[in-house]
Amino acid sequence: MARDERGVGAQSEDFAAWYNEVVFKAGLVDRGPVKGTMVIRPYGYRLWEQLQSELDRRIKDTGHENAYFPLLIPESYLSREAEHVEGFSPELAVVTHAGGKELEEKLVVRPTSETIIGEMMAKWISSHRDLPLLLNQWANVVRWELRPRMFLRTTEFLWQEGHTAHADEADAYRETMLALDIYREVARDLAAIPVVPGEKTPGERFAGAVATFTIEGMMRDGRALQLGTSHYMGTNFATAFDIRYTSEAGRGELCHTTSWGMSTRMIGGIVMTHGDDKGLVFPPRLAPYQVVIVPITRGGNVAVEEAADELARRLRAAGVRTHVDGRPQLSPGFKFNEWEMRGVPIRLELGPRDLAAGTAMMVRRLGDDGKQATSIDSLPESMPGVLDEFQAFLLARATEFRDSHTRTVDSWEDFADAVSIGWAWALHCGTRACEEDIKSITAATPRCIPLDGEPANGACVRCGVASAYGKRVIFGRAY
Repeated sequence: MARDERGVGAQSEDFAAWYNEVVFKAGLVDRGPVKGTMVIRPYGYRLWEQLQSELDRRIKDTGHENAYFPLLIPESYLSREAEHVEGFSPELAVVTHAGGKELEEKLVVRPTSETIIGEMMAKWISSHRDLPLLLNQWANVVRWELRPRMFLRTTEFLWQEGHTAHADEADAYRETMLALDIYREVARDLAAIPVVPGEKTPGERFAGAVATFTIEGMMRDGRALQLGTSHYMGTNFATAFDIRYTSEAGRGELCHTTSWGMSTRMIGGIVMTHGDDKGLVFPPRLAPYQVVIVPITRGGNVAVEEAADELARRLRAAGVRTHVDGRPQLSPGFKFNEWEMRGVPIRLELGPRDLAAGTAMMVRRLGDDGKQATSIDSLPESMPGVLDEFQAFLLARATEFRDSHTRTVDSWEDFADAVSIGWAWALHCGTRACEEDIKSITAATPRCIPLDGEPANGACVRCGVASAYGKRVIFGRAY
């Protein structure tokens, strides 16, 4: 795979190898000592913090409150909801000994928190006045992963998980769709990923849910990535954990619950949606550094260094996340290549001639503008607009790529061709056996039934039986 010592391999040659190389070489992540675990390095964690703070604000703005629940869950809690425990059994990590003794009851390391939060909800809810109960948790979870890939599938990862209880189905469904809309907004407006919101087919539902909704993004190899999910649980967990309330009429009623989550998988989605053969490309609204200033000094130039620091101070005062790369042991060219590979949206080069002219050389990470001499004095005022333009450019670029790799198909031959490079919109019978048949032949799965899909009926693209959903389903190979 062709590259120089600072670069990465070509996506077109081996996308998986490109991804693996860039997340390590750009300093986002390293391998943990236990197989399947990851160490999120400071640069990668800065990205997570940006996403976390923006998502947390949106969650709180809609009336949810943060809480924290234990990492260890009694095994008996999971077994109360049969479908739930069956769905998670292959992924569970279980503690059998502690304090030098064998435990009387095994403890499960949190794979998700429906069960332990359900236990607390039953304790905290007694009246209709206690509803809705709107909780959110920022936490780590453990799901034993046999085929790990950093950020996408790791044994331990970080996420937020919302858990809510409601008086009736209608209110719980509104909550489910509210969470999905928050995720869509975060993906589109912050990560610049044009996701498709939709409902999962029964075969793809979350274990124990009545309905699962998802946002699906297309990566630059044409594969789909599930970037956030929201689940309506009905009264399944309320029944299992006796989550009841007394209605205004004085009757005992079961609560309707929801759960929803977005994880560090979003970092992998950002990498694979925007990256190129030079490395990462970060959307400005989430980038750890929006601007990096590289002083060009041969043997040191105090005036240039001071001017770079002053420009950084003024940019930060204007709300721009700015870093000055003043490492004297590295050449400017090395720094240019490194920050390009690390995905910084805007680079500013500042040398003695630039300083004398009152300008800095501005370089966008992508686009056809090339280098552009820009007034130093104007940069604090103009930079927010430059970053907004770059953000919009990335969204438009990702949207065009997705649309050009998506086909509406009616024949099996066209379906197979479409999912080999992207997504297929196809009619489907809705049976799990047919889904499995399609997957075994093409590796494609039903990603979602799009919420805004046009009405459509006809024969299943694979088996010819009447379609089940009244609209086309998105199929694609997925991570």
